[in-house]
Amino acid sequence: MVGRYAPSPTGELHLGNLRTALLAWLFARSAGSAFMLRIEDIDADRVREEYVGAQLDDLASLGIDWDG
Repeated sequence: MVGRYAPSPTGELHLGNLRTALLAWLFARSAGSAFMLRIEDIDADRVREEYVGAQLDDLASLGIDWDG
């Protein structure tokens, strides 16, 4: 099993996405599995590079780490 989180960086990380990331991370880590982070870019008109870094920084500051 592998846990994953795939946000679309169209804005700042919000509570709903944080909840999804945290639950996926907890489930993967409690099972001794990898947690993968994939940045979705399917909404090309709204995706902003600055939001990618901001969302990654927010997750890391909360102790959520990923394996790839």
